[in-house]
Amino acid sequence: MATFASTGDLSEKKVTFEEIGRDLYAFTAEGDPNSGIIVGDDGVMVIDAQATPVMAQDVIARVKKVTDKPITHVLLTHYHAVRVLGASAYDAKAILASDATRELIAERGQQDMDSEIGRFPRLFRAQESIPGLTWPTITFPKEMTVWLGKREVKIRHIGRGHTAGDVVAYVPDANVVFSGDLVEYHSACYCGDAHLKDWPNTLNNLTEFGSAALVPGRGAALKSASQVTDGIKLTKAFLSDLYGSILPVAQKGGNLKDAWNAARAAMDTKYASFAIYEHCMPFNVSRAYDEARGIDHPVIWTAERDREMWKALQQ
Repeated sequence: MATFASTGDLSEKKVTFEEIGRDLYAFTAEGDPNSGIIVGDDGVMVIDAQATPVMAQDVIARVKKVTDKPITHVLLTHYHAVRVLGASAYDAKAILASDATRELIAERGQQDMDSEIGRFPRLFRAQESIPGLTWPTITFPKEMTVWLGKREVKIRHIGRGHTAGDVVAYVPDANVVFSGDLVEYHSACYCGDAHLKDWPNTLNNLTEFGSAALVPGRGAALKSASQVTDGIKLTKAFLSDLYGSILPVAQKGGNLKDAWNAARAAMDTKYASFAIYEHCMPFNVSRAYDEARGIDHPVIWTAERDREMWKALQQ
């Protein structure tokens, strides 16, 4: 049986920190979770906090090399532990998230924390530094604007996708978007808490920004309009192949293992080289099978459910 999730992934990734627009930076790491940085006139916004306060220090150190302005805002694009549990390290005056993200933290934040730490221990280095769940201090239903001095940051919930609460950040003066995990680039989409029928239309909404650059949730920064288009198309194709292969199985009364076999047959030749593909696929198939059978609200993952599902599919 394949090693559970990413427990066998112990290799350190090379971090890239690059400017993708005026005073806008992408912190990427070969398929590990990305962070974004927006430097304004009087402060800095960090987008997605990393998994632990100790791991967040790498982001903080790189920010200090490009500006002496304080980190005043942390934006959580969604609730997943690997994105949010490092937030306390930034000592920001505001932690921002959508109303839906806060509701999901309240509903399943602890289970998600325990689940993700069990799946990917390397990403939770120094987990003892985590003070507990990260709670946003400011939330909003659909959109809000933050002014970093004269620099405008538009934060919008443009539809359900990777989770029910995903938001994107758009910087109009540079025409740059930070998408969170709504877009992945040569990295598997994690769909365990997704809304797969909604996600493609949410990506259509993202396309309407017409952005010149985009920082995805995982994978390299997309530094031109053509790369942005490519990244969105690739994400859409992954989602279409996943749900499109599983929906007929569910409609015909097939079981979860049937769905697994259909998805692997449709997807392995295209996506097996993508980062965290083997980790994601059991969770992806489980959620897609549930949604295809009419379960709109994703079932909560727990550490116990993770391993039971993994064993059932990998045998």
